[in-house]
Amino acid sequence: MTRPNMQDDTRSTRRLSGALAVLFWVVIWQVASMVVDSEFILAGPLDALGALIDLLPTADFWHEVLFSAVRIIGGTAAGYLVAIALAALSWRSRLARTLAAPALSAIKSTPVACVVVVLLIWFGSRNVSAIAVFLMALPGIYFPVLKGLETLDAKQGELFRLYRAGTRRTLLAHIVPGVLPYLVSASATVLSMSWKAGVAAELIGVPDGSIGERIYQAKLLLETADLFAWTIVVVIIAWAFEHAALAGLRALWPACGRTAANMPPAPSEPAANTCTLEARELVVGHDGRAACAPIDCRLQAGDALCLLGPSGAGKTTVLYSIAGFIPPVAGSLEVVPSPRFSAVFQESRLIEDLTAIENIMLFARAGVDARALAEEVLPPSALDVPVRSLSGGQRRRVELVRAFAAPADITLLDEPFSGLDAEAHRRALAFIERHRERRLLIVSTHDEHDPQTLGAQTLRIHS
Repeated sequence: MTRPNMQDDTRSTRRLSGALAVLFWVVIWQVASMVVDSEFILAGPLDALGALIDLLPTADFWHEVLFSAVRIIGGTAAGYLVAIALAALSWRSRLARTLAAPALSAIKSTPVACVVVVLLIWFGSRNVSAIAVFLMALPGIYFPVLKGLETLDAKQGELFRLYRAGTRRTLLAHIVPGVLPYLVSASATVLSMSWKAGVAAELIGVPDGSIGERIYQAKLLLETADLFAWTIVVVIIAWAFEHAALAGLRALWPACGRTAANMPPAPSEPAANTCTLEARELVVGHDGRAACAPIDCRLQAGDALCLLGPSGAGKTTVLYSIAGFIPPVAGSLEVVPSPRFSAVFQESRLIEDLTAIENIMLFARAGVDARALAEEVLPPSALDVPVRSLSGGQRRRVELVRAFAAPADITLLDEPFSGLDAEAHRRALAFIERHRERRLLIVSTHDEHDPQTLGAQTLRIHS
């Protein structure tokens, strides 16, 4: 792991290198202006700085900056909002995607100058920069956000559906971290282009009181120093806008995940103490192909069942079928009434940037003491650090606590003790016994002693 002081040294080195590079080109600029020796053709950096100093105290300068900033930033924000909403609609609707694609591709490919000319005819010059920037941002954000939505982690999606996380919680803790890298990457281009496109539109439309008008006037009057001064203003504002917006986007995660974890739990129905599960000649598998021999069992609330069998025998497929993720190949599977599920999956499904407590609270029922539950099986040092830093066994126990902190009628545990040493295994079994209550418990395991410890029925799975 990189130490903080080493990271600080690296940042300082980068800043120094950047400053020296800027200084190098300023010197080149000054030398070139001295060689040309004509302020009308090439004003030097000192001339531009003098012109900028003259501009800063004037009310007109700040009015013009505000005029352009409101329209360019507003157009960019509107482009983001519409692009994200349209991407979400296209993700859900193939028709919306089909209709949106050619229009957005055409907007993306059309030169800004051509767009601005048409906008001037339709809307006049005053708001042309806002509309031009909106149209520039729209495809630039739409396509990356749609890509992010299409590549969301399907297994994490199963987790949120199984736990009935709800729309807001799923959005904050699943969709945001999946889409955000695509959005940040696209924004690095779109944000830097927004001011360029906006000022270019103003240069063509020349709206009164805008930065574009002042640059246009400086060009007409050969006030080269003013021209460079306004260009410097645009570069500085665009740089500040881009970095502030990117910093805000990057701050969304894991802040959104923590917000989701701290949301009040959704009201839940009381436990269904009459929940029953019955499988008759049940055959489970994938794509119509059986994964194991037919299964028969009948369970009710409070019962426990251990699935025993070698790896690859089909235990996970049985659990997936009970959870409703995979339809049965043959036979019948009846669960009444419609149950709430919680689970420990075979592979880890934690939210890596959140702490153990936050992962537990994400799906916890009202009134649960997540910290007290976690301390039964985890050391205190593991509770408030991102779970990505925990060992495999500790991560497994976080998932186990999460499954029993959530409201559930049926809890499915797929090899919940993998990665645990003998003592941790014993403590995990004791934890399950203390907190199983009237849940219907189904556990996939390789340990022949687990059914006895849990007082569970045994069902051997054969391929």
